[in-house]
Amino acid sequence: MKIALFPGSFDPITIAHVDIVIRSLPLFDKIVVGIGLNSSKQNLLSSDKREEIVKSVFASYPTIEVQAYEGLTIDFCKQIKASYMLRGIRSTGDFEYERAIAQINKTMLPGAETILLLSQPEYSAISSTIVRDILRNNGDVSQFVPKEALPFLKA
Repeated sequence: MKIALFPGSFDPITIAHVDIVIRSLPLFDKIVVGIGLNSSKQNLLSSDKREEIVKSVFASYPTIEVQAYEGLTIDFCKQIKASYMLRGIRSTGDFEYERAIAQINKTMLPGAETILLLSQPEYSAISSTIVRDILRNNGDVSQFVPKEALPFLKA
């Protein structure tokens, strides 16, 4: 079974994240959207809220699972038996960062491959960081997040 992990903080999930996952569905038997928990990071949303939002976004996709995890991503890959890590690339900066991480992960877990998908051009400016800033300033994020996330973000 081809299992891929799509790791991230998803604080909050954006339409760009969703696009990467949906476009990669034909490549894998199962995709696990892994919500990485990092206690040293200042998050806008609690881990429980992020997990609830992401589960609501992918509720109608039987081959997508959502799980929160702590620690190294490669350790989580081993735990869920994922042979692939799925990542989205918006810019050359993203590419350089993701390339370095992929090379370290390959050294630490030789059996895993990182798959990099280019963001759709219309989504290349969207990031969770920007969406958080808009939310903190009471702006409208409806064009940047999946519709399933909106009720959670307005609460």
